[in-house]
Amino acid sequence: MKHTLSILVNNHPGVMSHVSGLFTRRGYNIDSIAVGVTDDPEVSSMTIVLNGDDFVVGQVKNQLLKLPDVLRVQDMAYASSVQRELVLVSFSITEKNRSEALTICNGFDVKILEMTEDSLLIEFSGNSRQVTNIITVLKPFGIREISRTGQIAIAYRNQNVV
Repeated sequence: MKHTLSILVNNHPGVMSHVSGLFTRRGYNIDSIAVGVTDDPEVSSMTIVLNGDDFVVGQVKNQLLKLPDVLRVQDMAYASSVQRELVLVSFSITEKNRSEALTICNGFDVKILEMTEDSLLIEFSGNSRQVTNIITVLKPFGIREISRTGQIAIAYRNQNVV
């Protein structure tokens, strides 16, 4: 089962390396990681997505809290949080399929960043399932390049804070 952990850490060099190293040492795989500074320049927010049951995630949370620069760990329940990912996709179009491509883009509410005679560059944000869906729908056009961010999340309510 996928879990999304929101981790507040001191904004110091090497903190991300220490956190990701904990996962490596324990043999846990990180599916996604995103890090950014918060409104406080001394604190960064890390969002890590991992696969594991509740026992494994509990172990990870306990180990993270032992790291000196970790301030808070929150398991973001999907039902009580907003989770988003950003993807940039460049794909091929022809005059024949241009209107179909634009219809798909309108249906997904994407932002068109650039359109040439033979390609479209789009920006889309949504949950991981939505991002995967748009990539799947665009594959038949011929994807030229994809850049996909890690997942970020914010809670509706303050739940599961450790």
